[in-house]
Amino acid sequence: MVEYYTATYDMNRVLKQQLSSFEEVSLPRELYTAEQVRTLDRLAIEAMPIEGFDLMKQAGKAAFRMLLRHWPDTSSLSVFCGGGNNGGDGLVIAGLAAQKGLTVEVTLLADTDRLRGEAAAAWCWLTSLNELSNLTFAQWHPESTIQDSLIVDCLLGTGLTGNVRGDYTTAIEKINKSGQPVFAVDIPSGLCSDTGRILGSAVVAQRTITFIGVKQGLLTGEGPRVIGELEYDSLGVPGDILGRITPNCFRAGWPEFEAKLPPREKVTHKGHYGRVLVVGGDHGMAGAALMAADAVCRVGAGLVSVATRPEHVPAFVAHRPEAMVRGIEFAQHLESMLLNAEVVVIGPGLGQGTWGQQLFQKVMQTNKPMVVDADGLNMLAAQRLGPRDNWILTPHPGEAARLLNCSVETIESNRFHAVLQLQQQYGGTVILKGAGSLIATAAPGNTVTVWLADTGNPGMASGGMGDVLSGILGGLLGQKAVDSAIVAPAAVTLHGESANLARVSVGEYSLLASDVLGAIPQLLKAV
Repeated sequence: MVEYYTATYDMNRVLKQQLSSFEEVSLPRELYTAEQVRTLDRLAIEAMPIEGFDLMKQAGKAAFRMLLRHWPDTSSLSVFCGGGNNGGDGLVIAGLAAQKGLTVEVTLLADTDRLRGEAAAAWCWLTSLNELSNLTFAQWHPESTIQDSLIVDCLLGTGLTGNVRGDYTTAIEKINKSGQPVFAVDIPSGLCSDTGRILGSAVVAQRTITFIGVKQGLLTGEGPRVIGELEYDSLGVPGDILGRITPNCFRAGWPEFEAKLPPREKVTHKGHYGRVLVVGGDHGMAGAALMAADAVCRVGAGLVSVATRPEHVPAFVAHRPEAMVRGIEFAQHLESMLLNAEVVVIGPGLGQGTWGQQLFQKVMQTNKPMVVDADGLNMLAAQRLGPRDNWILTPHPGEAARLLNCSVETIESNRFHAVLQLQQQYGGTVILKGAGSLIATAAPGNTVTVWLADTGNPGMASGGMGDVLSGILGGLLGQKAVDSAIVAPAAVTLHGESANLARVSVGEYSLLASDVLGAIPQLLKAV
């Protein structure tokens, strides 16, 4: 018998917390590569018009305002500056802080006579404040120590491509070991702004502010681990300038997709909301198929069927009597269920034994829209089936590596490249799961849009979460009133936000997939 725990919620308190989190983050939808942001920076200077150093001063002022907002009691700063424009931002922050009366030590990792452009202008401006006794300078060396103060990281910006080396490595290591809070400007030093990969070593910040355009690497891969809380400032760059560059991908937010989910018609019936079949649940894995079926029901599918091992039928019926459950011993017994289904979810608890293999083969003989997850993906990788335009694949990095016949390290080194490779090779829609899940969706004309879902929490690192997601996907895919183009990003954000809602009640250590199932209705009831 599969046991489930349903959490109870103080919904007024929870929903207020959810809404406040949306207001606090306020990140734009558009995400860019570093090269795209450099282009936006140039366009802004040309069109606003504004001098490059004046734009840098605006960045410094925005960063210093954020610093004071979140650390209002700080009295001293250690500002670490490299030799590029990111270091120039740090020099501006140091000057503003010193003028405000804070004790400021600027630690330089570049020779000041080699500074160029706006960084050189920032150095000239800062050294003109020579009357300020609370402003001191130091050149970094391996024996340097870090004083007890708030650290401002302006070592390496978005131009970094190779691994961090030399003094920058030792400085980053000492910053991370200092035990002091760290505020990263534009990006934590050592993080690749395009991929979210750590380039040798990276500063671990408590907060990061980024400017003009949000860099896509901040929100996926290792990015979420090192950025802390992220805030954004456009520096007053007008929207028409930002609109001149097509973003590399889009941030998926639940409020946006919630608004696109259609309300129920006043005159309707269950046939309008899809016939969804879940196939899975081999011996010892009944819960996976049951949670997937539960999620299909909870997102509003009209008719839900489950094909599973005969031994599991009593437990399924006892827990979810709304689902039509049938015990399947042999693949041919699945034919009538496939005939009636409009959407198939294949993989949760399927196993890779003879039973699972036979059911997988039978499902693949159809051309029904489907969600392929878990062992379904492993079988797909082994059999190298051709692409389809009507399926949704949901690999985690390990499954993605098998699908592309490469290592997990290769997948994680550039998740954006990996999800596009997967979509190109297998077609349809691909969801590369993980922190900052990526969704590649194909549109008419072979145009591929990439979404990034920066939602969810570490408590989701437990069994069954993927089964719930596959059920959400299947349930939304089966409802013809839901735009198929938004099914995948809407499902991923609904999944993550439901987990965030459940976390309020049970915390991250105790969060279970069944808790996420219990939170789904609370988010959907506003639709």
